[in-house]
Amino acid sequence: MRIGFIGLGNMGAAMAANLLKAGHEVTAYNRSADKVAPLVAQGARAATSVADACQGDIVITMLANDDAVEAVTFGADGILAGLSAGAVHVSSSTISVALAERLTAAHSEAGHGFVSAPVFGRPEAAAAAKLFVVAAGKSAAVATASPIFDAIGQRTFVVGEAPEAASLVKISGNFLIASVIESLGEAMALVGKAGVDKQQYLELLTSTLFDAPVYRTYGGLLARETFTPAGFAATLGLKDVKLALSAGEQLQVPLPVASLLRDRFLTLLATGGGDLDWSAVGALSAWEAGGKPPA
Repeated sequence: MRIGFIGLGNMGAAMAANLLKAGHEVTAYNRSADKVAPLVAQGARAATSVADACQGDIVITMLANDDAVEAVTFGADGILAGLSAGAVHVSSSTISVALAERLTAAHSEAGHGFVSAPVFGRPEAAAAAKLFVVAAGKSAAVATASPIFDAIGQRTFVVGEAPEAASLVKISGNFLIASVIESLGEAMALVGKAGVDKQQYLELLTSTLFDAPVYRTYGGLLARETFTPAGFAATLGLKDVKLALSAGEQLQVPLPVASLLRDRFLTLLATGGGDLDWSAVGALSAWEAGGKPPA
């Protein structure tokens, strides 16, 4: 399959590499051209523009936020202008419900397929092709994209034909992860100040009632205080919590915990932690209890 891939950050570069390993033809584009070179060394072709990456059967975007996705899609030389009729745009970015709806309408009018297919998993899972894909779109478009999902992930969940459903599920999942991080951080601050070893405490948790990847992964980062390099930056954590709040407002669903998390992330960013891993938000409690600031 001929695939264009736009956005080669921590996640995108690993996903594109796995598509190459699966035998697909990949044309890669990134705003910072230096990030394309490692993929070219693995067999990809470097795109000279966004439109150049849209000459195949599918184009995938894996970008940081709504603004970035809008820029590469709606620009004069963007995806809408460059994608062939019948080709499919797969958005693996975590984007707002409103943008997913706008992309669906625009691609339908242009004669393209559109699938929202965000993923759960950190960069190490992306590198190992162990992501969980949440997909939604017209059945024909999802079927066209299925070989891609098989190449990058361990399981695909199709949640309907409306692409915005996948975006909402991803937003809700990231909200839950942030909630776990905050709760873990508060609990660890409590027992840590009493002298309990945090690593031993985490082992107790994950060996009993909390044996889940989210507790093991983020509990480990908190116990070790390992917030750099960021697998998922705190600025993106704030963005996703705000997306949850926006969706809640649109659907008239109160999200009081999300409001708290927004303020916690704002505190982290205001104190210089924007480039830290988003798990650092859980370290604020220990700092407020007299410990050192997350770094």
